[in-house]
Amino acid sequence: MNTRDTTMSGTADAGPAPRAPAWVRAIAPYVPGKPIEELARELHLDPATIVKLASNENPRGASPKALAAIREAAHDLTRYPDGSGFALRSALSQFHGVGPERIVLGNGSNDVLEMVAAAFLTPGDEAVYAQYAFAVYPLATRARGATGVEVPARDYGHDLGAMRAAITPRTRVVFVANPNNPTGTWVASEAIAEFVASVPREVVVVLDEAYDEYLPQEGRSPSIGWVVRHPNLVVTRTFSKAYGLAALRIGYGVMDPSVAALLDRVRQPFNVNSFAQAAAIAALGDAAYVEESARLNREGMRQLEHGLAKLGVPLLRSHGNFLMVRIGDAAAAYQGLLREGVIVRPVAGYGLPEWLRVTIGLPSENERFLAALARVLGR
Repeated sequence: MNTRDTTMSGTADAGPAPRAPAWVRAIAPYVPGKPIEELARELHLDPATIVKLASNENPRGASPKALAAIREAAHDLTRYPDGSGFALRSALSQFHGVGPERIVLGNGSNDVLEMVAAAFLTPGDEAVYAQYAFAVYPLATRARGATGVEVPARDYGHDLGAMRAAITPRTRVVFVANPNNPTGTWVASEAIAEFVASVPREVVVVLDEAYDEYLPQEGRSPSIGWVVRHPNLVVTRTFSKAYGLAALRIGYGVMDPSVAALLDRVRQPFNVNSFAQAAAIAALGDAAYVEESARLNREGMRQLEHGLAKLGVPLLRSHGNFLMVRIGDAAAAYQGLLREGVIVRPVAGYGLPEWLRVTIGLPSENERFLAALARVLGR
């Protein structure tokens, strides 16, 4: 007979959760954009009639070359993927003109952000990031018991001078999103270069450039070329946005080989699946698809800017594939749009309760959003 006192310390009935580190229990989980299927279930809508403009996805569908590569990869479905990602790293090496030993693949670029945090942050360390910057930065920081130092934004974007001043001897990582999600703000490469050069070499600077391909050619970042002279620089990119492979979760980072070796120590085995690797290689070779995506995004941006101006809705100028719009009672407007079958993204969790983020969709989707918003706002 087991006579052990199950009431000892008063925690037996609660299970193991109370024994988790306090910094883990304090984390607010990341909330993604509402899936189409979920809204269809909730409001009994036909999924085919729902427009999703919530997650900054490419509305065009994937590149035909990427789809063909996925079909070919299906022949080896019973095999584990190449854990080193040799073919994709080789393709990226050639594409960017850097050695493959500088490239680390991730299950989305946020996986690389998590690896940086795992490799460099411990309890008592600090990570610096901007107010209104990507939610993964504080999540990854707090999950390691480190302290996040949020620097107040300037015009909803990065104040690089204030971020540099926030670096202390306890700082191990600085995160910079350019263009920034969710606000769409952008800092010119010259200012970013000056900032990177000013940061102590023992502090890792992460340039998160998930939306770089949406910038005009003259504005796209040359930062990958900087990693040779800045061994503390990590540049992350993704195939989820302009390349149209969000469902496959594939991204990468470019960095000094010594930093890449550390990230490989904390990287999960087989973290990038075979379909993602094959599709990314094909997508990387389809420059026409990416440029057409960027062109359609520019046209869609103008369409939404014009329509929102007619409705009298303020917005932030964006350099990504989305817009931030100021509604006032954004929570009510969000619910009203859901009832119209249009999903956008509330950003109250970023401290922006009056704003909604809207992904640039196809022309018909943009028009659907504008018409639905007019009805919701009574305009």
